[in-house]
Amino acid sequence: MARVYADEQFPYEVVEYLRDLEHDVLTVQEAGNANLKIPDDEVLGFASSHERVVLTLNRRDFKRLHRSQPSHAGIIICTDDAHRFGLAERIHAAILAAEPLAGKLISVVRPVK
Repeated sequence: MARVYADEQFPYEVVEYLRDLEHDVLTVQEAGNANLKIPDDEVLGFASSHERVVLTLNRRDFKRLHRSQPSHAGIIICTDDAHRFGLAERIHAAILAAEPLAGKLISVVRPVK
């Protein structure tokens, strides 16, 4: 399964569900990087240096970073969804479909109702 680095605003409940699906998820808080206002490019650099895919709701900025820094361990950008388990399942399915994740930008969106 994937080694993931969840950014600071990513919902912790989704992190827990991903762990239940056997993904190795490290949060910004667990890494000791919370509330430090670390720039997004440094978040990506930290994740890549630890061979982890960034997991974020910050779609616009990480799309830009992917274009400017294509050599990374992977980026998963998500649309927030109050149905946390559904979001985790879509992330899980996207990971399985896209492996290996290095250098890829994966978009996981909320389903249309």
